[in-house]
Amino acid sequence: MDSATTDMEKMALEEGADRKLLIAVDFGTTFSGVAWAQTRRPDVQTIIIQWPDSTSGGLEGISSDKVPTELRYDGNDAKWGFQVDDFGPRHQWFKLDLDPSQSRGVSDLSRQYPDQHALPPGYNVSGEKLCTDYLTALRKHTEEVLKHKLPQSILKSTPIEYIITVPAVWSDVAQAKTRSCAEDAGMGKQLMIISEPEAAAIYALHAMDPHSIQIGDTFVLCDAGGGTVDLISYTVSALKPILQVEEAATGTGRLCGSTFLNRIFNKFLVDKLGLNEEWDEEVVEDAMKRFELVTKKAFRGSPTEEFVIPVPGLADDPEQGVRRGKFRMTGAEVKKIFEPVVEEVVTLVRGQIAATNKSVKAVLLVGGFGQNAYLRETIRASVDPSIEVMQPPNGWTAVVRGALMKGLSVMEPTTARVKVASRSARKHYGTERMTKYDAMKHSKRPNYWDAYDGEYKVNDMDWFIKKGDPVNEEKSFKRQYHKVWPVAEGHNKAVSQDLLMSQDADNTGAPTYKDSGDVRYLARLTADLSCIPANDLAQKTGKDGRQYYSVHYDIEMTYYSAHTKYAMVYKNVKYDSVTVEYV
Repeated sequence: MDSATTDMEKMALEEGADRKLLIAVDFGTTFSGVAWAQTRRPDVQTIIIQWPDSTSGGLEGISSDKVPTELRYDGNDAKWGFQVDDFGPRHQWFKLDLDPSQSRGVSDLSRQYPDQHALPPGYNVSGEKLCTDYLTALRKHTEEVLKHKLPQSILKSTPIEYIITVPAVWSDVAQAKTRSCAEDAGMGKQLMIISEPEAAAIYALHAMDPHSIQIGDTFVLCDAGGGTVDLISYTVSALKPILQVEEAATGTGRLCGSTFLNRIFNKFLVDKLGLNEEWDEEVVEDAMKRFELVTKKAFRGSPTEEFVIPVPGLADDPEQGVRRGKFRMTGAEVKKIFEPVVEEVVTLVRGQIAATNKSVKAVLLVGGFGQNAYLRETIRASVDPSIEVMQPPNGWTAVVRGALMKGLSVMEPTTARVKVASRSARKHYGTERMTKYDAMKHSKRPNYWDAYDGEYKVNDMDWFIKKGDPVNEEKSFKRQYHKVWPVAEGHNKAVSQDLLMSQDADNTGAPTYKDSGDVRYLARLTADLSCIPANDLAQKTGKDGRQYYSVHYDIEMTYYSAHTKYAMVYKNVKYDSVTVEYV
């Protein structure tokens, strides 16, 4: 038996040299999902549907396509997902704490309808720790599930690589924090980050009838989840050999997901029945469960619909509509709960359609909230009749399925079915540079004398990527820069360059100067020159007759799905291990 096991392990090691196990994680605001596949069998893609609950603690506690993104600490023990019951305080929405710069982090809805049981991120635990602890629990559970799905010989010999998703409008700092949390959670250094709506679009477009898609067709993808709603648009640029699309407008998003329906319903219950003598938390729990599992999904928008909500223990009250422990809600009452949330989603969809400046063929609704019939019909009534509103199959898990497809296509390009050929830059990216002083252009700017060039200079911005520019991960952007310093000052051990960005939220154009507009520091690139002898550094004579070291180098930037990679290139040597300090 031992000999056979050894032989199997040897075969696995020999055959597994080019095999990897990919695990995609849709780290959501309210729910998270996991999918996995082997690069040797890319056609077999599996969603994890087994989760521990508050009683079993094992693999078969709850069956669901996703697990709640929630934590509760009991001393040093962290309960997560379905282990967190409906009673008592819990940590929710902590993912959003990774990017406090987003204005959507606090919307009108979140201010008006807070969760009474949710502890705000940072209350007694940092957002980073919450995310790390949750992702750690998710990873451990996933790897435990895989032990029952794959032979031990395969698990021991096959490298595991993780893919994690982030919102389309996530900042560079938030992406770096997400990566750091995932690495601290044990997901490895080779982590791939993909934007949520792009992942959803890859799956949704792949699931469509290929005969219904033509070159030039533009689609708006609306990922409506529990906490956030993200949108992005694509135009089809090629059909063969695989479907290729290009971003038609930059992504947008807001905090207006379906969880707000629950919060508004909770307030409705308290206002309507809270004065009943038998009112307590148990009544709320049973009512909320029925609303979540039945009413929210079944509502189609008709005021004549009627829904029965269990309110066990409440005394009969004809005026309140309570009879035999049940409360009847009219469709008109349910519609009032939906309206403020749906209105925000419709505004986002209409804005994204307008931003494409193209004729949009269809709006594709994915995410849990995206499967709602009333949302679908309201959007359909709010856009041009020529625009179809569709709900692709497996909408709730479209993000994690698309993320896995994207990861597999990177590892095995022949498996690619949908390719994002180019994206639209979400910000201006550049550096500050020295420019020859021009009295006509720079009369109001401070200037200084440059002894090396023998002329007056000013500092202005050099934007190497402007907001809206098409970019893709197969083509790096390069811009050459030049630094000089007197030889008398000695050999500089490093050369640094600050990268800056501008959100340009009002689309007024890239600012000319660093101190104008909303220019912010993004990162600092540092190339180590200590290994280069001083004699090998180029020297030139300045206009003032002094000797100067002269260093020419390139800044190289590659724009990926949800992050950018920076490198400094000096004498054809790329400093991939360049120090990046996010500010």
